[in-house]
Amino acid sequence: MLQKRTRAAPKAAPRIPAAARARIPFVIEHSLDASQSILTLRPKTALTEADFAELAQLVDPFIEGHGMLGGILIDAASFPGWDSFGALVSHLRFVRDHHRRVRRIAVVTDTVLGDLAEKLASHFVSAEVKHFAAGQTDAARRWILNQTSA
Repeated sequence: MLQKRTRAAPKAAPRIPAAARARIPFVIEHSLDASQSILTLRPKTALTEADFAELAQLVDPFIEGHGMLGGILIDAASFPGWDSFGALVSHLRFVRDHHRRVRRIAVVTDTVLGDLAEKLASHFVSAEVKHFAAGQTDAARRWILNQTSA
């Protein structure tokens, strides 16, 4: 007899109490420009599960209130990877749970990750993804704001 498989609803990002957040090293430098609707990310060291929980806590209320995030600007001189398999899974969950609510993603880097992200992401995410060379943060921001096709 065949068993019917059902898909569980996506889990909400775990809430991290403020006291605990203060003890967790957050390795993605980030800022949310609410007036421009742009989340800027600058990963510094290997990404952790806590990074994605923290990012969800930052952007989820904004998306709830505004419906969409205009863009994510990832400014990475190099890609630091993940500190564990759990961190990779958390990253994939974050993308799955948010990609339909982000209009554009700009990846500013000289690593091969930039070209790869631009080519592969179109198959997996709803957001438009574009690679910019390192140092072209202003051009990437203008593209997200649709002020130029860069």
